[in-house]
Amino acid sequence: MMAVKKLSKMLEMHETKHNEEVGCLMTVKHKNIVRFLGYCADTQGKACNFEGKIVLADVRQRLLCYQYLPNGSLDKYITDASYGLEWRTCYRIIKGICEGLHYLHEKRIVHLDLKPANILLDDNMVPKIADFGLSKRFGDKESRAITSNLFGSMGYLAPEFSNGEITVKLDIYSLGIIITEILTGRRGYFQENVRHN
Repeated sequence: MMAVKKLSKMLEMHETKHNEEVGCLMTVKHKNIVRFLGYCADTQGKACNFEGKIVLADVRQRLLCYQYLPNGSLDKYITDASYGLEWRTCYRIIKGICEGLHYLHEKRIVHLDLKPANILLDDNMVPKIADFGLSKRFGDKESRAITSNLFGSMGYLAPEFSNGEITVKLDIYSLGIIITEILTGRRGYFQENVRHN
């Protein structure tokens, strides 16, 4: 079985980001990173009505194919019910996330949207880091970048990201929040995605 993620409304400006995500996924192979199986890309001409006229538009469709992970995201386990998770399971989940994140950072990749919804669990509750849509891969001599675009999920964003600085520290901050939530069974913050241009 596999999971398929359909990217809707592919605008030309998103094409580069999509290609970066696919390139990143093709280079990572680790037991705690979701396994990328492949992708499908298609652009077709379609007649559309625009301001009362029929125009021909390019319609882009992109599908990303991943291994299927039957236990869903860690998100659903961070509630008072997480007290029902055995300590060993909590420990293995935390350890797996740490190992996967360490692997990404060794590959010079900053995830930038690490949160429980982007950590999937297999049938043995082994965590797999997923969703690399916002990730940034650094070149060999880079260790940080500056951006004017703020993006990510509230509650998991490091305060220094408001200055636009991207480093591995952003992921470490998110990891700390996730570990706290796993151990307490409570969310620290409200859930909301942030995208400022």
